Amino acid sequence: MVLIMRFILLALIIFLIYTVIKYLFNPKRKLELAHEQKKFFLLDDTANIRKNFLLTYNGVMFEGEKYLGTTERSFEVISIFIWPKKVAGLKGLKRNDFLKIEAAIKKQYPDAVIDWKSPVKEFLQN
Repeated sequence: MVLIMRFILLALIIFLIYTVIKYLFNPKRKLELAHEQKKFFLLDDTANIRKNFLLTYNGVMFEGEKYLGTTERSFEVISIFIWPKKVAGLKGLKRNDFLKIEAAIKKQYPDAVIDWKSPVKEFLQN
């Protein structure tokens, strides 16, 4: 009986350690933490083209939609649409901030053309 209790206790401790490690390395948690701290973080599954990416910059959350197309070499992401989750959060951002975001995305998707949705699109055209 004591041996069974020790085994159950050991299994419970291993499960708790596994759960804590899984929580600490969760990319969604890292995104939320960067959003709260107003840092840059890009959460993207590059292997899954259909899945949108999330990006936080200076406390503003953006979402991006990727589209697959052909290049001279292979099939790649050729078009990306980005929009802010909350337009009110854009207050204080400058043109240079949007260029930094585009540069970070271009590192991951060099063949992509980046298009912004309203109101950022109109701001960048002026």
